[in-house]
Amino acid sequence: MLQWLQIAGGLLVFSFGVHLTIYANIGLAPWDCLGMGIARHTPLNYGLAMTAMSVAILLIDLCLRERIGYGTIIDALLTGNFVQMFNDLNPLPENRSLPLGIAVMLAGFVFMALGMWVYMKAAQCCGPRDSLLIGLGKRLPRVPIGAVEILLWAAVLLAGWALGGPVGIGTLISTFGAGAVMQLVYSAVRFEPRAVAHRDAVEVTRLLARGK
Repeated sequence: MLQWLQIAGGLLVFSFGVHLTIYANIGLAPWDCLGMGIARHTPLNYGLAMTAMSVAILLIDLCLRERIGYGTIIDALLTGNFVQMFNDLNPLPENRSLPLGIAVMLAGFVFMALGMWVYMKAAQCCGPRDSLLIGLGKRLPRVPIGAVEILLWAAVLLAGWALGGPVGIGTLISTFGAGAVMQLVYSAVRFEPRAVAHRDAVEVTRLLARGK
């Protein structure tokens, strides 16, 4: 149970980072762009649009027979709503400065990396979007996983742009800069994500039933 609180806390930090990338107002990363695009054409706000999209991706992950953990489920249900909460609470006026927007976006990447560090240390599986990437990668074994990610992000970004999601220099910075900042943060805290031995929901449920 404490690990679930750890997951929620990590997602709260991660969501604040996502909020900063939105407040930067210089363009969004592909998935956030799609979420904003969906919100523009439905009664849903950004948070509910992202939650609905995450749940839909979670169902696809299940169809692809990917490992689903409580972390995956909590991520799907909370992250979008946490971001919306920060968006609603932000008292600052809309940013119009490009240099400030770039600085804020980079700060957002730091918070996102720290949040993911806390979240992943609970070792209860990846978020829905990461699981989707892994599932697609397994079904395209001859295609490098980096190329699969680029194709996935391109499709998501195209859909988000078609729906009116914000695209700009921040989109380019997100595509190439978020991973670099994440690596710097992980090096600073001496964290290796690939070394985490994740447990899926079935395994964790069995441990809870045994009182462990």
